[in-house]
Amino acid sequence: MKIKFTWPMGIVIALVSFIIFILSFVYKAHFVKEYDHHLVSEEYYKDELNFQKEIDQQNKGIALKENVSINKTNNGLLIVFPKEFKPSEISGIINFQRLSNDKIDFEIPIKLETNEYLIKDESLVEGRWDIKIEWEVAENKYLYKEKIMY
Repeated sequence: MKIKFTWPMGIVIALVSFIIFILSFVYKAHFVKEYDHHLVSEEYYKDELNFQKEIDQQNKGIALKENVSINKTNNGLLIVFPKEFKPSEISGIINFQRLSNDKIDFEIPIKLETNEYLIKDESLVEGRWDIKIEWEVAENKYLYKEKIMY
Protein backbone atom coordinates (compact mmCIF):
# COMPACT_ATOMS: atom_id res chain seq x y z
CA MET A 1 0.00 0.00 0.00
CA LYS A 2 1.36 3.37 -0.98
CA ILE A 3 0.71 6.41 1.28
CA LYS A 4 0.12 9.57 -0.66
CA PHE A 5 1.60 12.71 0.94
CA THR A 6 -0.85 15.61 0.69
CA TRP A 7 -0.67 19.16 1.98
CA PRO A 8 -3.24 18.57 4.79
CA MET A 9 -1.09 15.68 6.00
CA GLY A 10 1.94 18.02 5.91
CA ILE A 11 0.11 20.57 8.08
CA VAL A 12 -0.85 17.87 10.60
CA ILE A 13 2.74 16.58 10.75
CA ALA A 14 4.05 20.15 11.22
CA LEU A 15 1.57 20.87 14.05
CA VAL A 16 2.28 17.59 15.84
CA SER A 17 6.03 18.22 15.55
CA PHE A 18 5.62 21.75 16.96
CA ILE A 19 3.48 20.52 19.87
CA ILE A 20 6.04 17.82 20.73
CA PHE A 21 8.81 20.45 20.57
CA ILE A 22 6.96 22.81 22.97
CA LEU A 23 6.01 20.01 25.37
CA SER A 24 9.65 18.92 25.60
CA PHE A 25 10.55 22.42 26.85
CA VAL A 26 7.68 22.40 29.35
CA TYR A 27 8.87 19.02 30.64
CA LYS A 28 12.48 20.23 31.01
CA ALA A 29 11.45 23.44 32.79
CA HIS A 30 9.32 21.64 35.38
CA PHE A 31 10.94 18.27 35.98
CA VAL A 32 14.66 18.45 35.09
CA LYS A 33 16.78 19.72 38.04
CA GLU A 34 19.38 21.38 35.76
CA TYR A 35 16.80 23.98 34.73
CA ASP A 36 15.61 24.75 38.25
CA HIS A 37 15.37 28.53 38.62
CA HIS A 38 14.34 30.55 41.62
CA LEU A 39 13.85 34.13 42.68
CA VAL A 40 16.65 35.91 44.51
CA SER A 41 14.28 36.40 47.40
CA GLU A 42 11.18 34.38 48.24
CA GLU A 43 9.69 37.52 49.82
CA TYR A 44 10.25 39.77 46.82
CA TYR A 45 7.29 42.12 47.38
CA LYS A 46 7.99 42.51 51.09
CA ASP A 47 11.61 43.38 50.28
CA GLU A 48 10.45 45.96 47.74
CA LEU A 49 8.48 47.83 50.42
CA ASN A 50 11.64 48.14 52.55
CA PHE A 51 13.75 49.46 49.68
CA GLN A 52 13.58 53.15 50.70
CA LYS A 53 14.67 52.25 54.24
CA GLU A 54 17.71 50.46 52.77
CA ILE A 55 18.59 53.52 50.67
CA ASP A 56 18.42 55.73 53.78
CA GLN A 57 20.65 53.32 55.73
CA GLN A 58 23.19 53.22 52.87
CA ASN A 59 23.26 57.03 52.73
CA LYS A 60 23.94 57.15 56.49
CA GLY A 61 26.98 54.92 55.93
CA ILE A 62 28.21 57.07 53.04
CA ALA A 63 27.87 60.20 55.21
CA LEU A 64 30.34 58.80 57.79
CA LYS A 65 33.99 59.91 57.73
CA GLU A 66 34.89 56.34 56.81
CA ASN A 67 32.49 53.69 55.55
CA VAL A 68 32.86 49.91 55.70
CA SER A 69 35.42 48.52 53.25
CA ILE A 70 36.04 45.01 51.94
CA ASN A 71 39.53 43.89 50.91
CA LYS A 72 40.67 40.55 49.55
CA THR A 73 43.73 39.20 51.35
CA ASN A 74 45.72 35.96 51.20
CA ASN A 75 43.70 34.55 54.12
CA GLY A 76 40.23 35.58 52.87
CA LEU A 77 38.06 38.68 52.90
CA LEU A 78 38.89 41.42 55.35
CA ILE A 79 35.96 43.63 56.31
CA VAL A 80 37.06 46.89 57.94
CA PHE A 81 34.53 48.87 59.96
CA PRO A 82 34.86 52.63 60.65
CA LYS A 83 37.44 53.46 63.29
CA GLU A 84 35.27 56.24 64.73
CA PHE A 85 33.20 53.57 66.54
CA LYS A 86 34.31 51.22 69.30
CA PRO A 87 34.33 47.61 68.05
CA SER A 88 32.28 46.42 71.03
CA GLU A 89 29.45 48.84 70.10
CA ILE A 90 29.08 47.48 66.55
CA SER A 91 26.53 44.72 66.02
CA GLY A 92 24.63 43.32 63.08
CA ILE A 93 24.76 40.71 60.33
CA ILE A 94 27.00 40.06 57.33
CA ASN A 95 25.01 38.32 54.59
CA PHE A 96 26.73 36.49 51.70
CA GLN A 97 24.46 35.68 48.80
CA ARG A 98 25.35 33.65 45.71
CA LEU A 99 22.85 34.30 42.94
CA SER A 100 23.81 31.17 41.02
CA ASN A 101 23.33 28.83 43.99
CA ASP A 102 21.23 29.78 47.00
CA LYS A 103 22.29 26.63 48.85
CA ILE A 104 25.70 28.15 49.71
CA ASP A 105 24.33 31.48 50.99
CA PHE A 106 25.23 32.22 54.60
CA GLU A 107 25.00 34.86 57.34
CA ILE A 108 27.51 35.77 60.02
CA PRO A 109 26.64 37.75 63.15
CA ILE A 110 28.96 40.69 63.80
CA LYS A 111 30.92 40.41 67.06
CA LEU A 112 34.11 42.45 66.94
CA GLU A 113 37.19 42.74 69.10
CA THR A 114 38.92 45.05 66.61
CA ASN A 115 37.49 47.09 63.74
CA GLU A 116 38.46 44.32 61.33
CA TYR A 117 36.63 41.07 60.62
CA LEU A 118 38.28 38.30 58.60
CA ILE A 119 36.21 35.76 56.70
CA LYS A 120 38.39 32.73 56.03
CA ASP A 121 39.10 31.45 52.52
CA GLU A 122 37.44 28.10 53.30
CA SER A 123 34.04 29.76 53.76
CA LEU A 124 33.91 31.21 50.26
CA VAL A 125 33.64 29.55 46.86
CA GLU A 126 35.12 31.24 43.80
CA GLY A 127 32.67 33.34 41.82
CA ARG A 128 30.40 36.33 42.26
CA TRP A 129 29.04 37.14 45.72
CA ASP A 130 26.59 39.83 46.80
CA ILE A 131 27.60 41.04 50.24
CA LYS A 132 25.14 42.90 52.44
CA ILE A 133 26.36 44.22 55.79
CA GLU A 134 23.62 45.44 58.11
CA TRP A 135 25.24 46.99 61.14
CA GLU A 136 24.14 49.12 64.05
CA VAL A 137 25.78 51.46 66.52
CA ALA A 138 23.86 53.19 69.32
CA GLU A 139 20.41 52.76 67.72
CA ASN A 140 21.73 54.04 64.33
CA LYS A 141 21.36 51.47 61.57
CA TYR A 142 23.72 51.39 58.59
CA LEU A 143 23.83 49.30 55.45
CA TYR A 144 26.68 48.47 53.11
CA LYS A 145 26.27 46.48 49.90
CA GLU A 146 28.91 45.30 47.48
CA LYS A 147 29.19 42.78 44.68
CA ILE A 148 32.56 41.06 44.47
CA MET A 149 34.26 38.41 42.36
CA TYR A 150 36.10 36.06 44.68
